[in-house]
Parts: sequence; C-alpha cells; structure tokens
Amino acid sequence: MLETVVRFFQEGGPFMYPIAIVLAIGLAITVERFIYLASVRRRNRLAFEKGILPLLRKRDYQRAMKAATGSDSAIASIMSAGIGRLLNNHSREDVEYAMEEGLMEVLPRLEKRTQYLATLANIATLLGLLGTIIGLIAAFTAVAAADPSQKASLLSESISVAMNTTAFGLMSAIPLLMFHALLQTRTNEIVDSFEMAGVKLLNIISCLLYTSPSPRDRQKS
Repeated sequence: MLETVVRFFQEGGPFMYPIAIVLAIGLAITVERFIYLASVRRRNRLAFEKGILPLLRKRDYQRAMKAATGSDSAIASIMSAGIGRLLNNHSREDVEYAMEEGLMEVLPRLEKRTQYLATLANIATLLGLLGTIIGLIAAFTAVAAADPSQKASLLSESISVAMNTTAFGLMSAIPLLMFHALLQTRTNEIVDSFEMAGVKLLNIISCLLYTSPSPRDRQKS
C-alpha cells in the first residue's frame, strides 16, 4: 500500500508537491480549530453551569459578576457584559444589547481560520486541474515527435500520469471541505449555547426588572 501511494505521488508530476503542502496546511488548521473549540466548549460549560448560573438563580448578581469577570471563558465575558448593565439599573433591552455586543466580540475568535479550509480545498482542486492540463500539453508535445506505432500507448500512459494530479487534488479537497463543515457546525453549536445562556439570564432577571426593586436599590437597603 505504501509503495502504491509513493508511486502514485511520484507519477503525478511536480504539482503533487504544492497540493500536498495545501493539504498539510489544511490538516494543521483543522486540528488546531478542533482543539480550540473543544477547549472553549469545556470552559464555557464549567464557567456557566457550575459558576454563573447557580448564582443567577439565587439572585446573587454581585457574586455572579465576580464569577464572570474572574473567568477567562468566552461565555463569561458575554455574561459579565449583561450582568454589568443589570447592576447599573439598565433596562432589559440594554442588558440584551450588551450581551449581543459581547457575542460580536467573541464570534471572530471562534470562526478564526475556519474559512481558510474552503479556500484551501478550492486551491487543491485548481492545482490538480492545472497539473493535469500541463501534463497533457507535455504529453501531446512528446507524442507528436514519437514513432507512429508507439503514439497510442505513449499517449495513454501520459494521460494516465497527468490525471493523477487531478485525483490527488480531489482527494485533498474533499476531506478539507468535510472538516470545514464539521467546524462550522461545532462553531454554530457554541454560538447557540451563548444565545441560550443569554435567554436564561434574561428570563431570570425579567421578574426582578419589572416587579422587584433594582439590584442597586437592594444594595442601598
């Protein structure tokens, strides 16, 4: 199997090497993004479900604010923006706008480099096609000066070698596109968890904002 892969790579021509580089870069980005998103998901769960949410349910907004500001998780920064507006006696809409602003600051870090995978997949495909076209041009040029009895076999062998580049380009592009879709799905799930956390905060404070004294008034009392 290894010998077959090596022979396939060698017969593809010089364009196999840039395609391999593109594939290696794409795989490196994929591994880094999967590790980063898994870390973000784990830290968000610990910070919100174990720290911030229980304090919010107890209406202990001061300690919830301290827990949010003391955490380096993405969801904590969003929650701290909303809780900060709440402690400053802002309306529900202001709290919601603050969390939306926090989400806009966090989102670029979640989507960072993910879009490169789709671009790299397209580059790998185009490099494969370009290598095949250049290989076919070289093949027809060589066949034109060959003996007539050998033209058919020489042409078929040259075309077969040239098509290896397209095959390798597609073999590189397909998994990169698949990884891109998986990372997009993982990112969307994290964003959905941010929105769900924001909804929970708004639902918890709704009764306080409209039927109870403000947190600032409670502190004065």
